[in-house]
Amino acid sequence: MFHQHQKIKLALVDDHKLFRKGLKSLIDMLGPQYEVIFEANNGKDLQSLLTPDNSPDIILLDINMPEMDGFSTVKWLSTHFPLIKTLVVSMVEKEETVVSMLKLGVKGYLCKDVEPKELSEALNSVYNKGFYYTDFITGKLLHAIQQDNNGDGYGNGNQSYQLNERERDFLKLACSELTYNEIALQMSLSPKTIDGYRNALFEKLNIKSRVGLALYAVKNGLVHL
Repeated sequence: MFHQHQKIKLALVDDHKLFRKGLKSLIDMLGPQYEVIFEANNGKDLQSLLTPDNSPDIILLDINMPEMDGFSTVKWLSTHFPLIKTLVVSMVEKEETVVSMLKLGVKGYLCKDVEPKELSEALNSVYNKGFYYTDFITGKLLHAIQQDNNGDGYGNGNQSYQLNERERDFLKLACSELTYNEIALQMSLSPKTIDGYRNALFEKLNIKSRVGLALYAVKNGLVHL
């Protein structure tokens, strides 16, 4: 949670300057705990501005941008700045786009007409919990899972037998809003052990993100949303 003088550092990446200006004004209105440290026109522009010393906690990212779009930007960030969390703010609501971005590792997905209250909730959730999933996102994911019968590295319906009981317990909790540290407390295990479960499942199931774990768990009937 927030400390008294702690700020959540943000960066805005969108090629529409007018929208960026409006979004920054909206963020400024939300309170002093948020600070926009820089703005960028696209992924290429972001690359030139981002350094270890000039690094935000969360990037608010558009998808359709010239030179380097949201997909390419997220892939680059996952390689070069994996600790930065990405929150998509876009008018694109196509199911395949939403699911593809989530599979790449973005932590949430907002429409550009987002209300101030939801924006604040999303920023706080991404910062504190590591993700922000709305009913809109959950619906897109579930529909995509139902449509996908060919397997995509997120489980093909016959792999759950490989998991032991503790791994199944961890996987179910990983689909909740609990942080990994909170999962460790609930399972009476150390955070290091929980990290071990997570990494083992990533390798065993060929999964790279918490979204992937959730997709696998739903697809194999381990959790029901």
